[in-house]
Amino acid sequence: MSVAEAVRKKYEPVIGLEVHLQLGTQSKIFCSCSTRFGDPPNSNTCPVCLGLPGALPVLNRESVAMALKTALALNCAVNTSSRFARKNYFYPDLPKGYQISQFEEPLAEHGWIEIESSENGSETGKRIGITRLHIEEDAGKSLHEGFTDSDRRSYIDLNRSGVPLVEIVSEPELRSSQEAYDYLTALKTILEYLEVSSCNMEEGTLRCDANVSVRPVSASEFGTKTEVKNLNSFRFLQKALDYEIERQIEMVESGKTIVQETRLWDSREQRTYGMRSKEFAHDYRYFPEPDLLPLTISQAWKEEIRSQMPELPQAKKKRFIEQYGLSGYDAGLLVSSRAQADYYEDVVRACSLPKPAANWVLTELTYLLKQANKEIEITDAPVAAANLGELVSLIEKGTVSGKMGKDILAEMFETGKSAREIIAARGLEQISDSGKLAEVARQVISDNPKQTEQYRKGKTATLGWFVGQVMKATRGQAHPQKVQEVLKEELAKSK
Repeated sequence: MSVAEAVRKKYEPVIGLEVHLQLGTQSKIFCSCSTRFGDPPNSNTCPVCLGLPGALPVLNRESVAMALKTALALNCAVNTSSRFARKNYFYPDLPKGYQISQFEEPLAEHGWIEIESSENGSETGKRIGITRLHIEEDAGKSLHEGFTDSDRRSYIDLNRSGVPLVEIVSEPELRSSQEAYDYLTALKTILEYLEVSSCNMEEGTLRCDANVSVRPVSASEFGTKTEVKNLNSFRFLQKALDYEIERQIEMVESGKTIVQETRLWDSREQRTYGMRSKEFAHDYRYFPEPDLLPLTISQAWKEEIRSQMPELPQAKKKRFIEQYGLSGYDAGLLVSSRAQADYYEDVVRACSLPKPAANWVLTELTYLLKQANKEIEITDAPVAAANLGELVSLIEKGTVSGKMGKDILAEMFETGKSAREIIAARGLEQISDSGKLAEVARQVISDNPKQTEQYRKGKTATLGWFVGQVMKATRGQAHPQKVQEVLKEELAKSK
């Protein structure tokens, strides 16, 4: 073990994530302006989201329903009554000078999600607590690049101002960058199943800040934390956390003091750097929002929302294992997206062969999707689930071989045709008739006396060569297992 590794093992990282999720409503949280991404700057604005005097907010019911659905899916206790507050701070892209959020009385608290970490080569389950989930409005966006005078001026786009957000704050229970990655992956999968957001980090609908500190492995108290921002991909999250953990360990080892601050991740330099000292809650001067009544959630509405929720990833994975006899690994891969899980079940309905169906979805179809386009989704696959199910059935029945099946699937992917259409057009049906195979086998034996003599003298490995010759003669259409059986019989007769 190197000195650096020994030093690293003396310390334990303590990580908590704050995830901001833009809800997928058509209009903003307190007005009717569109939330559509990519529209011309400042075109989706009105007196409310511009913060003009006298403009009053009106709460969007759909945004509360989506937030409530998210809270229930994350096993949170939903508060019967919650209250909006004004979070006061000044940014150029915050026209009111405050953000309408929730502080002392959030929508929901005390939740959890289960993660599976593959660290050290073994899958381990761990429950990560969720401190709170609250509703708030998004701020506008400052633009510092892309203009001829960007070296002197910043521009403001207020289209995002007022878009509904939920903030999901985890407990500081993550102990590595890998666990943070696994937590964010599990959370994103749940949110996509709920269809409450596009969860697109590039468009900013899913954003993540990380709070990280280090402490000696035997310590119970937390160290001084820093908050890392500008984490717009899962990979950047891991890299930023690894860098910050090493930076803090080096500072503690050299006797320096870690300052509580907000830091930014620079992906080009692969490092974090200080942005500002970390704010405390009292710095924001929270006070109740006077223009909005307390938000009351009835038990009836909560149960109505619960009844509309889909089967979530962990429950679906468990069902796939029990119902279809899949391994935990395969089931986990299949449920990693709702669209893929639904596609797989459609394939199974078409062929009633759950294990082979899983293999073809996870291997051959996934390979073709990646070859076509790294970003293509299974919902865009030109092979209908029913058609893939038909192909799996034909392979299992022996109509075509597995090797031929791969070629057929590739053509299905390219043309959109069904397996039966391709098999009929190309004459690919597998030859299983013993009589036909015997004719080919006798001809191969007759044409190759040297190899036949070797087999007679006990060199049984020659059988594989004969199988290859029969397969070649039938253009790969012969049933391999039956070819072996027929060859053994014909070779025995030739002695």
